[in-house]
Amino acid sequence: MWAPAQPGTARVAIAELQQQLRVQEAVDSMVKSLERENIRKMQGLMFRCSAACCEESQASMHEVHECIERCHAPPAHAQALVTSELEKFQDRLARCTMYCNDKAKDSVDAGSKGLQVKRQLETCVTKCVDDHVNLIPTMTRKMKESLSSMGK
Repeated sequence: MWAPAQPGTARVAIAELQQQLRVQEAVDSMVKSLERENIRKMQGLMFRCSAACCEESQASMHEVHECIERCHAPPAHAQALVTSELEKFQDRLARCTMYCNDKAKDSVDAGSKGLQVKRQLETCVTKCVDDHVNLIPTMTRKMKESLSSMGK
């Protein structure tokens, strides 16, 4: 049976969605920057290297295959690095929001009012998002440094 939402529930859901969008936009911007400035160059090098492998007329099929594998290694390592860093970031943000949820549950258990708990939860989650969005420039710089050293 359908029941109307509790007052304020829609507002909390919208606030959560806005926070998720903020994080998603910041991460998307970082990934686009990494792709444009670092990964794309590595991919170009990989394709030119692979083409050079194929032009070795004296090489055996196995040698050409190994050569191409070597050409593909740096972009594969770069992808693994970016994926790993994004997973760590996501895990840290999830732990922070879980802490907020635990605090809110503890407040409810202690007898706090629903609206007060929702505001506390919103404030806590917003702080998590702010803190983590502020980490993105440092994370981006570190990844760019690592990617630059891989590309050499």
